Amino acid sequence: MPTRRTVLKTLALASAATLSHQRTLAAQTAAQEPETPIHDPLRPSYHYLPARNWMNDPCGPIYFHGQYHLFHQYNPNAAVWGDMNWAHAVSPDMVHWQRLPVALSPTPGTADAQGCFTGTAVVHDGRPTFLYTGVQTAPLAEATLTDPKNPLRESQCLAIATDDTLSDWKKLPAPVISAPPPGMKVTGFRDPSPWRDGSTWYAVVGSGIAGKGGMVLLYRSPDLRTWEYLHPLAEGQWSGKPGSDPVDTGEMWECPDFFPLTDSSTKAQKYVLIHSSEGKVIWQSGVLDKTTMRFQAQKTGELDYGRVGSNRVIFYAPKTQLDANGNRILWGWIAETRPEADYSRAGWSGLMSLPRLLTLHNGELHMQPAAQVARLRSAALHSAAAHPDKHEFLATLQQSTSASAPYMLSNAGGPVLAVRSDLSQDPKTLRINNGTSAQDIVISMPDALSEQASLHVFIDNSVLEIFIDNRFCFTHRFYARSPVSPLVTLSVAGQYKVTGQRSFALEPIWPV
Repeated sequence: MPTRRTVLKTLALASAATLSHQRTLAAQTAAQEPETPIHDPLRPSYHYLPARNWMNDPCGPIYFHGQYHLFHQYNPNAAVWGDMNWAHAVSPDMVHWQRLPVALSPTPGTADAQGCFTGTAVVHDGRPTFLYTGVQTAPLAEATLTDPKNPLRESQCLAIATDDTLSDWKKLPAPVISAPPPGMKVTGFRDPSPWRDGSTWYAVVGSGIAGKGGMVLLYRSPDLRTWEYLHPLAEGQWSGKPGSDPVDTGEMWECPDFFPLTDSSTKAQKYVLIHSSEGKVIWQSGVLDKTTMRFQAQKTGELDYGRVGSNRVIFYAPKTQLDANGNRILWGWIAETRPEADYSRAGWSGLMSLPRLLTLHNGELHMQPAAQVARLRSAALHSAAAHPDKHEFLATLQQSTSASAPYMLSNAGGPVLAVRSDLSQDPKTLRINNGTSAQDIVISMPDALSEQASLHVFIDNSVLEIFIDNRFCFTHRFYARSPVSPLVTLSVAGQYKVTGQRSFALEPIWPV
């Protein structure tokens, strides 16, 4: 499975003609973009993904004029990473999507000549605006991505929508944050995430220091164009393990997101910081002192426990937005886990997670499927042994006094998921196994599962999204060479028993 950092090292040069007015190359790219989706039994049918080719990080999801707009990293030319553009889709409800032409593309000779990397969409003076990372070749002394064969400079760029469909974007001719703070030799400088507090804009940018640790840098602006560096908003510690990838060693935090969230238990406003590093997506909740603009984390955890092996998550680089009702919604890139040769040959790679609703309870970040996902339901399924390969399963795991045994989710190909918890030995430990590994993933919980813990499972051809107790998420990929068996059996014994089972068939959102 390629990591976000390793694919950055294979950066390809942009080759389209320069536009004198500094607009994007969206029209040219869209003319070359394949319109016909690939027909593949492994392709998810009710998750968002482009018609073909490579996709990764969600970028700038935003609700504007009654429509949800989703942008993401996209290679219009191949099913492997490269030629980073921003693809675009629109939806009335966050689940039924229409693909639109590419919104943002590299402009040769400018700060994003080698790629339009991840960023955020906000509304300023009534117009949607992108703050994103542009990448261009630079002298080694100025590089923030230090691949000696292709040193690259990351800078933060601005683009403004010129129409209400968010199809046409005008770029500012120069970066609005051209370089890291003076004197700071960083391990990276990307993925800006701005927010407004009153009349002032703030933004965090992912970064870090070699031999010290990852951090997010805090900036301030009156207008999104002129920025002042303040200080690190949050910092971490290097793992102490040598390595060529600062993201893997904890020396670089990427894809930060910072936002307020009201704690339902205390009714107090807290702030949540999300970042990706060391093969994990980490959340922190705490207090922001608005006088000093210092963030004090009080609780922390992982966002998703799905793994490739033991050290690489499948759900990565998430981004949040507000929905029409002011709820905080999370999106994430679900990566492939099969070899690159396989997905390159298949002609597609990656998909977007289902939208997840974020809430805060006693400082703990909880996650559950957004209510809109229920709109995909087409029919209730009454047979526990006749589930299709595109369905939703809900149940309650109720504590039992029997001896410990796993909850199992299987199909004709064998186990897909096992969940174990031995309440008598360690009620705060949950063990998950994806059926293909001899080693369990161990989740150390801040407290035990509820006496009646909810279980919510989504199966979509080659992807599983599992929500346990609305607190722990587990994303998994599996690749059956024949069509996925419609026979999915569910069993549980020991200290949990399954009650209240419900299943629903889910309608595809793409042609099949």
